Amino acid sequence: MNFLAHLYLSGDSEKVRVGNFIGDYVKGKKYEKYHPEIQKGIILHRNIDHFTDKHPLVLDSSKKLKEGYGRYSGVVVDLIFDHFLAKYWQDYHRLPIKDFVTNSHEALIKNYLLLPNKVKLFLPFLIQSRRLESYANIDGLQTALDIMARRTSLPDNSVYAIKSLEDNYSDFENKFKLFMKDILKYVSNEHHINVATPNGWHPNEGK
Repeated sequence: MNFLAHLYLSGDSEKVRVGNFIGDYVKGKKYEKYHPEIQKGIILHRNIDHFTDKHPLVLDSSKKLKEGYGRYSGVVVDLIFDHFLAKYWQDYHRLPIKDFVTNSHEALIKNYLLLPNKVKLFLPFLIQSRRLESYANIDGLQTALDIMARRTSLPDNSVYAIKSLEDNYSDFENKFKLFMKDILKYVSNEHHINVATPNGWHPNEGK
């Protein structure tokens, strides 16, 4: 899962949300220097990544991107799933996405001095561009892929990624919706995280 999903799966705790957001940038045992709730978020992030990377629905989705992304295809699936989460946000959270993203920005700014240096560098642009909300649009998703290609080892192949998404849109969407049920059950049952789902819906009750 990518930034939006990690924040979403953090529940109500501000510091768990911060830890989950920075999880990729805290290696090894360095997490131990943080506040216990931030530690919890970092560990949650790692476990969500492990659960996601091994999930059959994610692995199957990755196959559609192998030609253009090889071993990085799972990273692109993460972003595609964030696209669907943003697009169908009202089905998954009580707060409007604009309010949720604003609250998340405020939590990160409040804890700015604790953030890893790499996060400090990109956070102002992420906030200014409202990038997490922009995932809901295909253009916003492509921009995110282009940014990642410039700043990471992700191949610069966003045109291929968008065409693959558009050619298999219903299949990606259906797999995302099935996967969300599983990941929500996982964070609820294994990590005791309660996401503010709409209408009191609980992942163990089905949807």
